[in-house]
Amino acid sequence: MPIRNTLESRISYRIRRSKPPVFVRQDFADIGGYDQVGRILRKLVRKKLLINLGYGAYARAKESRFSGELVPEETLPVLAKILLKKIGVKTGPTLAEERYNAGQSTQVPTGRVIGVKGRVVRRIGYNGKFIVFEKTA
Repeated sequence: MPIRNTLESRISYRIRRSKPPVFVRQDFADIGGYDQVGRILRKLVRKKLLINLGYGAYARAKESRFSGELVPEETLPVLAKILLKKIGVKTGPTLAEERYNAGQSTQVPTGRVIGVKGRVVRRIGYNGKFIVFEKTA
């Protein structure tokens, strides 16, 4: 069977070979146009190779050993921090993390709250679970 050099095959190859598990449309701007890349990424979501994390943001997916459902390769807080770094938003510790690390609290932070420096309009999450942003100094 000959290898076809289609846009979908080129994007799939880049996704498989990429070290970070998070992708935005701009990662594939050198391969094709904005609309073309968006169509291919949506197609890969339907083929269960990717999970949509939010507007123009995707994560590499795998099948859960426990439930058989499609889940991202990394945890949601890790994916969100990688994605925020990609789009140029600086992150830092939240107030709860600072208190826990300083020994002022025994309440372990969940990780679902991420401290950001600046404004974030995106909703990052999947399957009804979303990251909450806390503004930090």
